[in-house]
Amino acid sequence: QVQVVESGGGLAQSGGSLRLSCAASGSNLSVLRMGWYRQAPGKQRELVAELTSSGRTTYTNSVKGRFTISRDNAVNTVFLQMNSLEPEDTAVYYCKAVSPFWASWGQGTQVTVSS
Repeated sequence: QVQVVESGGGLAQSGGSLRLSCAASGSNLSVLRMGWYRQAPGKQRELVAELTSSGRTTYTNSVKGRFTISRDNAVNTVFLQMNSLEPEDTAVYYCKAVSPFWASWGQGTQVTVSS
């Protein structure tokens, strides 16, 4: 089972950018389905973006055109580039790796967007 560790969160101003990283150990990310989720205070965790092993991407409507999920197989890392950030993007962001047999979550990284 893979272990994933997120990094790159922090404080940004409205309209700014952040890039989150999800580094994996124990498995090759290129064969997994990778997802970025977020959970805001008092809300349920939601899927933000997903990248399949074949390279297909999906995004929740609120981030389409602003966020981009990508993968660098050379460093076994998945990224979430977040542009045009809004205060509503404030949440803890989690990385999830999924195989046919298991799913593995990271510990999360806080993203705070000020208006």
